Amino acid sequence: MQDPTNGDARLALDLALTIRHDGHGGVTDDLTDPAGLTDWVRAHPDTAPSGFVAGDAELAAVRELRAAVRALFARAVRPGAPSPADAARLMPLPAALDALNTAAARTPTVPVLHWAEDAEPVVEHRVSGAEDDLTAVLARAATAFLAGPDRQRLRACHAPRCVRYFLKEHPRQEWCKPACGNRARVARHHDRHRRPADSLGE
Repeated sequence: MQDPTNGDARLALDLALTIRHDGHGGVTDDLTDPAGLTDWVRAHPDTAPSGFVAGDAELAAVRELRAAVRALFARAVRPGAPSPADAARLMPLPAALDALNTAAARTPTVPVLHWAEDAEPVVEHRVSGAEDDLTAVLARAATAFLAGPDRQRLRACHAPRCVRYFLKEHPRQEWCKPACGNRARVARHHDRHRRPADSLGE
C-alpha cells in the first residue's frame, strides 16, 4: 500500500493496523503490553515527547481508542464489510464516538483569570502549551481523517488472511497490496476448480 500523503490519515491507519495478520493464518496485536506501545510511539515520534515510555494506563487508553477507531472505520467502509479481524466484536457506534471525542478533549488547559475594573471576575480556560496527551493526538488525527475527504477512499482488504484497512489509490484497486491480490486470485482459481469436483461427489 502506498503511504497516504495526509499525515492524519497515515497516523489513523497506522493505529488501526497495529492489529494485523500474523503470517500464519491468525491475527496479532502489536499493542499487547506497554513495551509494544512504547516501540510504536517511538516509530511515530510526533505523537509524544522524546523519551516517552508507556505504562499500563497509556496502553489501556490507546487500546480503547484503537477499538473506537476501528469501529468507525467499519462504518466508513459501508456498505462494504469491515475488517474480518473484529467484524464480530465491534464497539457500538455511540460508544466509539464517545471514546474518540473524550480522548480528543485530553488537551492540557490552564485557568486564566480576567477581572476588569467594572465587571465580575471571569475564568477563561486556555491551552497551556504543555505536551498533549498521547490519546488526544491520536484521536484528533482520527477525527480529522474521518471528517475529511480521504475517508471516501478507505476500504477493508478482504483478501484471504488479510485484516488491513487501506486507502484506495486508483479506481480498480481492490486489495491493500499486490500480494493480497495474488492470494485472492489464487483462492478464486482454486474455488472455481473445486466446485465441479464437489458437485460430482454429491
